[in-house]
Amino acid sequence: MFDLAIIGGGPGGYVAAERAGAAGLSVILFEKRELGGVCLNEGCIPTKTLLYSAKVLDYAHHADRYGVEVADASLDFAKVFKRKEKVVKKLVGGVKLKMKNAAVEVVKEEAVIRGRGEEGFEIVSGESAYVARNLLICTGSEAAVPPIPGLREGLGGVVVTNREILALEEQPQELVVIGGGVIGMEFASFFNSIGTKVTVVEMLPKILGPLDDEISAMLQAQYAKKGVEFHLSCKVVAVEGNEVVYEGPEGNVCRAAGDKILVSVGRRASIQGIGLESIGVEFALNPAGRPYGIKVDDHMRTNVPGVYAAGDVTGFSMLAHTASREAEVAVNDILGKTDRMRYDAIPGVVYTNPEVAGVGVTEAEAEKKGLDCVVLKLPMAYAGRFVAENERGEGLCKVIAGREDHKVLGVHMLGNPCSEMIHSACIAIEQGLTVEQLKEVVFPHPTVSEILRETVFTL
Repeated sequence: MFDLAIIGGGPGGYVAAERAGAAGLSVILFEKRELGGVCLNEGCIPTKTLLYSAKVLDYAHHADRYGVEVADASLDFAKVFKRKEKVVKKLVGGVKLKMKNAAVEVVKEEAVIRGRGEEGFEIVSGESAYVARNLLICTGSEAAVPPIPGLREGLGGVVVTNREILALEEQPQELVVIGGGVIGMEFASFFNSIGTKVTVVEMLPKILGPLDDEISAMLQAQYAKKGVEFHLSCKVVAVEGNEVVYEGPEGNVCRAAGDKILVSVGRRASIQGIGLESIGVEFALNPAGRPYGIKVDDHMRTNVPGVYAAGDVTGFSMLAHTASREAEVAVNDILGKTDRMRYDAIPGVVYTNPEVAGVGVTEAEAEKKGLDCVVLKLPMAYAGRFVAENERGEGLCKVIAGREDHKVLGVHMLGNPCSEMIHSACIAIEQGLTVEQLKEVVFPHPTVSEILRETVFTL
């Protein structure tokens, strides 16, 4: 008998296991693949490892801008991917050590819920059965593959998802990316930097759909200059061999060919085949009445007492850091600690070069919600450190604040290294700071982060 059984060992599952184990609960964690989940093994970490190699190559190619001569800089595709595997292996080992230190029992098998008995929830994994008083579902998500003729048939060959593209042995000369969201743009960035011809086909009229419109347009313009071809407002209708067939904005039929075709049109919660129906867990439904995730409240409770869900499986905020925080909220509820999940200050980052980061409402969202706001913005060049380290670099910092109370509602940035600066904005929004209060915060000089302070002083 365990106090808590967790199905799924990603950023939600292993964080919950560590927190619960450290608090003295007996915990069992089921993971059918590798600890760390998609993020560590097939997503966040391997892609960022590749992107850093690409960034180093970018710096080498443009080193002369900084007075440094680098002759014949090139990238060894096999070595870059081998280093990616080394990084992943090291970090997976770190998660295993955390589980050991927290006295978490780890079962590397698929787990299925068989029902609820007198003592607790019954789970079958392999040839063994387990019972737990509480259950946390963290089964994550998988790449969505829409029913486009020829797309599924090409999977594992010309057509790849984020999983298969991370296992390539050779660099493709041409890559077509279906979907201009975060994952699509990060892979477009990597392959563009290493010399692959990249074409992005996106159904929406902009890349990075929910991100700030102005920053999205700026990033697209920069990558267009680098040679990435964008086809927006285009609907993919078929995949024929190595060609993507799509309808243009005017209804004209076009084709884009590539050695590989990356399908990157979002992710779907992994809610099938784990026995949720055996205990009557309710699902959240889309407007068409189809389930898209497990329905939870702000304590991460499902409709079944003692059953919680966290991470991508809820189908809501599909980010690793969201999953970890949701998992903490669930464990705190089990422990009887007052806590609840809040989504007003969840940051989003795109690790292109330059990076994009944002938190809170965008200018378009504020307008849609009818919020009376002021928009403050400055080029990143107002920060001396940015100018020193980003020769010919373009960037922007934008702050959305209430017109009357001046409360910070959103911050959006384009420029390196905004991924390492956005947390300041997260704190400001989480704590309900006003522009005036943010002005009183002392930022170290010279840092790129000073751009946030410079921007609020435009009010």
